Parts: sequence; C-alpha cells; structure tokens
Amino acid sequence: MAKTIAPLLPSTTEFLQRFGERLRLARLRRRLTAKQVAERVGMAPMTLRSLERGGSGVTMGAYLAVMQVLGIEKDMDLLGAADPLGRELQDARLTAQGKPSIRTESSASGVPVKHRRSIAAADAACDQPAPAKTRSQSRKSPGQWVEKSGFTSAQTLVDLIDAKGTTQKKRH
Repeated sequence: MAKTIAPLLPSTTEFLQRFGERLRLARLRRRLTAKQVAERVGMAPMTLRSLERGGSGVTMGAYLAVMQVLGIEKDMDLLGAADPLGRELQDARLTAQGKPSIRTESSASGVPVKHRRSIAAADAACDQPAPAKTRSQSRKSPGQWVEKSGFTSAQTLVDLIDAKGTTQKKRH
C-alpha cells in the first residue's frame, strides 16, 4: 500500500508543476524522448510522465536522477542557499538572547559587529562565490561592500583601505 503524503499548499503545488515543466523542456531541448530518459534513469515512463507534470508523489531522488541525466543536477546546490528567512531568524535569535553586547555597532544590514564572523562563516559554507572584482572596480565604490553583505572578505578590506589611503594622500 502506498504511503499517504501530506497535502501541499496550492502555491507549492503550482511550483512543483512549473519545476516538472522545466525538466520536460530541458529534456526536449536535448532532443531526448521520455522513453530514453526513463530508461537511463531506471524508472517507468509513467513515473517520468508524473514527474514532468509535477507530481507530489514522485520522490526527490527521482527528480534528482532525471536532473542528473539532463546534466543539471548541480542546480540542486542553489536550493536553499540564500535562505533569507533562516538568516533573519538566526539574527533575531542572536540579538534576543538577552546577553549584553560588548559592541553594539551594527553594519548596514543591522547585524551586530560581534556576530559578523560567525554569520560570515555560515554564509561561506553555503553561498556561491561572488564574481571576482578587479582592484579598480573596488576603488570606484569602496562603501558598497557593506550595502551588499554586511561583512567582507580580507581582499575587499585591503582594497577598501587602499582606496581610502589613496584618497587621503590626495587631500594632503
């Protein structure tokens, strides 16, 4: 007997249907038939059909297997990577613990200075690397790194210090 699945919200059902449709379009772009993909994955053509319709009874493993055959399995790495709600909850928990802060100075994002390192380490574990910037790009807008992330890498700090040092030398 099949296990029952908790009902999904209508918006989640629509999302799953759009995801299945995107997988179907990816298959068609590669000029693969449903039968070919089903054979490569090792599933019945009916399961693939259900998957491409966004069936909630199809396992995540089946979705991932189809993505692997299509060569887009790395896209799964992007799911949940940003997690803005989780980060807001984490920040709220960090400030709501009732412990007095040694330093309460905050960045543009509102994150206390003393928590930047732990948040930066957590972010580094799940975020995609930022596109590389040249030193000249960083010097053009030295304050933008705070607006984007609330913390920075060592190289960006060096570029920022270099940019400010150059500006101060020109004034003297």
